[in-house]
Amino acid sequence: MKKIIILTGSELRHIFFRKFIALSDDIEVIHSYCEGLEQSLQTIVAAQHDNPLRTKHLMNREQSERDFFGLFLDNVPDNSRAMSLPKGAVHSPPYTVAIIESKPDLLIAYGCSIIREPLLSAFKGRFLNVHLGLSPYYRGSGTNYWPLVNNEPEYVGATFMYIDAGIDTGEIIHQIRARSVWGDTPSQIGNRLIVDMAYFYREIIRKFDVLERMTPLPRPDKVKVYKKKDFSEESVVTLYNNFANGLMERYLVEESERCRKAPIIRNPALMR
Repeated sequence: MKKIIILTGSELRHIFFRKFIALSDDIEVIHSYCEGLEQSLQTIVAAQHDNPLRTKHLMNREQSERDFFGLFLDNVPDNSRAMSLPKGAVHSPPYTVAIIESKPDLLIAYGCSIIREPLLSAFKGRFLNVHLGLSPYYRGSGTNYWPLVNNEPEYVGATFMYIDAGIDTGEIIHQIRARSVWGDTPSQIGNRLIVDMAYFYREIIRKFDVLERMTPLPRPDKVKVYKKKDFSEESVVTLYNNFANGLMERYLVEESERCRKAPIIRNPALMR
């Protein structure tokens, strides 16, 4: 039985994740610390002017999450012992002390604030994170959005890593690439990936003691780093034009060759 604490957000995908993990008979969730939406992309965009296309995109994403996760969320028990807190509050002494004194086997992060001391040192080698994107190719914010804007669906995926003080720079444990089918929308691709991510995260927790240490990928010639401020109306136009002009249909024909040129790390312990 692995005892864990989850650090996450409070959007539907985060709720799905923590409830799914907590259903496992061999995983005990001591607590889930769920940060609020104060610094979410929706909140940032809503406060800006000239935002109709970004707003529609984010509304579509939210509706797609309801379509994917709503039935599950409405009908499964919540064993995740969720606690709501403001964004960033997990770093304040009452929470860090409580987390450390709970003595979990693992700390599990998905969609929370950037982690700082003393949690980094207290759980060195036992603090896991998932980056929704494929490191080292794409880093920062929106790392499964920008590959689709840039006509590079082969870089949509998830990277599981040991957390460190950097941004998406920890030692990689395992990676998965998004599964796509003909007719997909950007949100469908993203939500299918979140389902796959939750499954593999659960397996990483279960098999933590037998995970292999992996050789890092060669550093690509150019690492693409994006921030929330880069999310623009123009990028939304490009995204949906790409899909309307057959991006995913071309990708599915060329998938094997494209993926060969964008290798990812696969942990043998998770492939058995």
